[in-house]
Amino acid sequence: MWFLIVVALVVAVVVAWRMRVPLLAKILGQSEGRINRQLNRRR
Repeated sequence: MWFLIVVALVVAVVVAWRMRVPLLAKILGQSEGRINRQLNRRR
């Protein structure tokens, strides 16, 4: 049972990382382009 929970958690983290720009845009109410620029500027 623990294995399934860990796998589900890893999958959720990977999906959230892949979708971070649209998710942040929805949460913060900003445009995706603006968030993309902010994320890319920090690197």
